[in-house]
Amino acid sequence: MKTVNIHFPILILLLLLGKVGIAQESILDTYVKQGLDSNLVLVEKDLSLKKAMNGLEVARSMFLPNITFDLTYSHADGGRSIDLPVGDMLNPVYATLNQLTNSQNFPQIANEKINFLPKNYYDAKIRTAVPIINTDLKHNKTIREQVLKMSKQEIELYQRELVKDIKVAYFNYLSALDAVSIYKNAISLANEGKRVNQKLLDAGKGLPAYVIRADAEIAQQESKLAEAEQQLLNAQYYFNALLNRSATAKIDILAVQGSIERTSPETLSVGIEGREELKSLSDNIAIQETVLEMNKQVFVPKLSAFLDLGSQAEGLRVSSKSQYYMIGAQLSFPIFAGNRNRLKIQEGQIAVAEAENKLAQAKQKLELSANMAKNELVATQKNFESSKIQMEAAATYQRLIQRGFNEGVNTYLETIDARSQYTNAKLAHNIAAFKLLSAAAKFERETASYPLN
Repeated sequence: MKTVNIHFPILILLLLLGKVGIAQESILDTYVKQGLDSNLVLVEKDLSLKKAMNGLEVARSMFLPNITFDLTYSHADGGRSIDLPVGDMLNPVYATLNQLTNSQNFPQIANEKINFLPKNYYDAKIRTAVPIINTDLKHNKTIREQVLKMSKQEIELYQRELVKDIKVAYFNYLSALDAVSIYKNAISLANEGKRVNQKLLDAGKGLPAYVIRADAEIAQQESKLAEAEQQLLNAQYYFNALLNRSATAKIDILAVQGSIERTSPETLSVGIEGREELKSLSDNIAIQETVLEMNKQVFVPKLSAFLDLGSQAEGLRVSSKSQYYMIGAQLSFPIFAGNRNRLKIQEGQIAVAEAENKLAQAKQKLELSANMAKNELVATQKNFESSKIQMEAAATYQRLIQRGFNEGVNTYLETIDARSQYTNAKLAHNIAAFKLLSAAAKFERETASYPLN
């Protein structure tokens, strides 16, 4: 397993400022893109976005004509009827005409009885209906557009959280990888110490206790190495899970090249204008205002027109006489609804006020979170610089003690203590470095500064 070689100040300020000229795309950015493309939760949220887009198309289609085909068949007998005494009225006239013409050209007819309910009757028609005035359709389209925007922002919100999780998981993996390298180096130094003491003991100038102590030190470092390797494996599993890859997939090591302008984290501005949470809450206010406007326009008349082209007759007959057309318009507006319309308007006003209050609360919380993230970044930067000084001091001390031991000035126990201090200082520097990187990723998340597109 190869060791990590990272120029921390360059990498840190790369994350904070984005002013590095790099010949190739950063490995970490590549992993972030993979995570955004393959994460299973994002796939699910993309389906919700498509559902919202479909809802918007439905709202737009409401402005188009609606064409339907209707067929009605009925058969009835009995019920209300009307008597037509056509025989009583016409038979005397027909009899007189027959006498005058000396013929039977005018036969006698019977009285008629016509039922109101038709027998063996059908009515088939194609109806075309067109909305002319309907403010609800316009408001519904506006609401659907806002819902679509909120769905997109929900995806972006999860994407930003995923970007932060991928970066932090990657830094944790690098930290664990570096820890494994540090413990392996400590074991190597301990083995060298044992070799020297064994050689001195064989020459009659050493002590058996020093060899035993060296064995104990090696066992201790090997135990810590085993724990570090387990943490490395867990970090690898988690990182690959975020990218929806095999748990044991190889993770490339970040290499940063180039130079940047050094800038202190204290000078970074804290801006939350890009947070998707605020955009969604603003869109929610717009939705509630649209609903309120729709409720206020309840007394605007609704006008629609229709055209029927069809055929109707008894006995299932179809002819030129059965064919018909009908054109018309429908106008409606409410007169009284038990004050429900007025109450809906008041309810909408309350909903708008609630949405505005939620936005104000969110701004306050997000500003607090962003400022806390900046403070954490400043503190971790100071801890990183301090740990670097401590590591350099421990390295110098270890070299001096080792030289003194080789010259017979210092004891072996002092060399063990110096190596332990150096190992702990390197681990502390490693932890501080990757905490700084994680803090930078969190600050980037709180300010929504990572370019998603």
